[in-house]
Amino acid sequence: MELRDDGVWGVRPEGEPPFDAANRLAEVLRGKRTLLVLDNCEHVIDEAAALAELLLRSAPGLVMLTTSQEPLALAGETLWAVPPLAPRDAVDLFSARAAAAAPGFALDPRNADAVGAICRRLDGIPLALELAATRVRALGVHRLLEGLDDRFRLLSAGQRGAPARQRTLRAVIDWSWELLSEPEQAVLRRLAVHAEGCTLEAAEEVCAGDGVDARDVLNLLVRLVDRSLVVAVDGVEGPRYRLLESISAYCVERMREADETEPVRRRHLAYCMGLAETAEPELRGHRQGAWLSRLDTESANLRSALDGAVERRETDHALRLVDALCWYWILRGRLGEARRSVAGALALPGGDAALRAKAGVWQTGITILTGDGTDRAARIETALKACEQLGDPVGTAWARWFLAHALCGTGDLLEGEALTEASLDGFRALGERWGEAAALADRSMQRLLRGDLAGTEADAGRSAELFGEVGDACGQLWSVYPLASVAEIHGDYERAARLRQGGLVTAEEFGLSTQAADLLSGLGRTALLTGDLGRAREYHERSRRLAAELGFRAGEINAELGLGLGARREGLLDEAAARMRTVLDWHRQVGLDGANALILAELGFIAELRGDARGALAHHEEGYATALTTGDPRAVALALEGLAAAHALADRPGTAALLLGAASAARAATGAPLPAAERPDVDRTTAAATTALGAAGFGETFTKGASLSPEAAYAQAAPPPPRRPPEAT
Repeated sequence: MELRDDGVWGVRPEGEPPFDAANRLAEVLRGKRTLLVLDNCEHVIDEAAALAELLLRSAPGLVMLTTSQEPLALAGETLWAVPPLAPRDAVDLFSARAAAAAPGFALDPRNADAVGAICRRLDGIPLALELAATRVRALGVHRLLEGLDDRFRLLSAGQRGAPARQRTLRAVIDWSWELLSEPEQAVLRRLAVHAEGCTLEAAEEVCAGDGVDARDVLNLLVRLVDRSLVVAVDGVEGPRYRLLESISAYCVERMREADETEPVRRRHLAYCMGLAETAEPELRGHRQGAWLSRLDTESANLRSALDGAVERRETDHALRLVDALCWYWILRGRLGEARRSVAGALALPGGDAALRAKAGVWQTGITILTGDGTDRAARIETALKACEQLGDPVGTAWARWFLAHALCGTGDLLEGEALTEASLDGFRALGERWGEAAALADRSMQRLLRGDLAGTEADAGRSAELFGEVGDACGQLWSVYPLASVAEIHGDYERAARLRQGGLVTAEEFGLSTQAADLLSGLGRTALLTGDLGRAREYHERSRRLAAELGFRAGEINAELGLGLGARREGLLDEAAARMRTVLDWHRQVGLDGANALILAELGFIAELRGDARGALAHHEEGYATALTTGDPRAVALALEGLAAAHALADRPGTAALLLGAASAARAATGAPLPAAERPDVDRTTAAATTALGAAGFGETFTKGASLSPEAAYAQAAPPPPRRPPEAT
């Protein structure tokens, strides 16, 4: 390119000005179309920028390609950030280099997961993958993966022919670190306290201080992003800033060396606590969707902050965080996390009495929601007493409501009736509309179980109205089940399906996974009633899978019940019996004995369909006794219908007709006769009894039964006790 002068290189003829390489290069390139590459510009960024500007101004046909950890910041510059390798490409590179370093190594099903995890933890960075691959011969991939917690010691030897800055993972990052100013280093190392990134607001609060002004944090972040040390990604509240895992591990070490780990962690805790306590009331209002999304994004930071508070035995901070986050965890269906977190905070010594009392209520209610009924009544009493002793009417009303709500959530509605009424009175006295709406939603469920259909509709409708006024779309979902159930009882399956489908859309929109699981089961029940058995099974299977993923055992059991109901209607009696026994056992385990009225009726019908009159009668007898404890006239009517079927099978048609009459009258008294879609069991029994008695005989006995109370009809129908054998003389 005629860049060299005549004569010896670097020696100018006497009297000529010194050689200017940049200007000479510009002169040579002036009339040419050329691609010029400048590599590794970051350590001479100002000089590289000056040279590029001179050359581009002097040579119109010149195109320059530069590699650097930060832009040259020239007009017309186009940036292309070199991304980490895609997962498949990262695995391919690692596998190829590992095979070269360890002859015989090959990617296979036994090591594929470990290789994928290595590539993820090394962020798909080619040099890091190549360094790690050299360790496969000595460690194998599984031990290598375990060793990545101490990655800088592990990846401390590379190729001898490589530049010094590329021989170890630490040297690679050291090279970039040493190019930073002190404020840039401070912000970068402090960012490592965040889990899965942070917002600008968080960075300003956590990374400022000790020589860094909060107003300067944004510009420092921009510089770090430009130097490819911080990754900026779009988030719910604007850009989020995060570190690759290896950079984060390096910065943790640097933060420790600077003796600022604890101060930074405390600022991080303070920020997270403020965020959670700001979000808590918003989760019950018009902006709940945005706040749910924001807490989703910050979950890892909130978890890290809570773990740190527990680790440092900061009891009040831990209790404040769990108090602020429990409702979020419940809405998200993360009951296991909620239960563990509250238990961890309460295990710490001391702490504010009011915080401990509220955490005790959270712990008791969440434990019930997870299906643990051990010593339930005693635990409820203890939790309530601790709250009531504080003399706080708001806290007492909330505690009564939440514990009753937990009982509703597991199906034991009646045990919580007194608590619900007391909380409703308390909320109304305080003018607390959200609490009133929540208590009304629970009372609508209790009234449904009592057979008070008009009261159910009134409470559920008013609850939905109040939740709408305060802006809680999630709370409005609590009215869906009682309203849909009343619609089904009246045979309005179209309305029931419409209510549940609309509720499912809302639940999925807000990410309310546990409610989505229950709504799917509800849709499955409606499909059963309309005779669409295939769709019913599909809905119940979806519900069961979702509940299992969430650890939502009550939801799993609800879906299992629906699958059992469907299996019987499909004629799959063995499957139906097995599923019903699973539900029966779980209800007994968690203390939901009243919920077994339906289950025992189903097991009785299954036995009847198998021709087992004795087994059917035993199940229905137990089911009748259970139904009486619930106070639900529809449950009692179902038990009478089951007993009628068992007696018909046992060749006692008169008793069957009498019981059917009493059951019909009990249903009519609630204002909800049995709809046609729910009559197959009754119709089967009616046909058998009518065949045996004749139409007139059946009608006369049926009418007699309709004039009796359920208890009187049962007393007349009960078979005489078996005769005792005579005593030996």
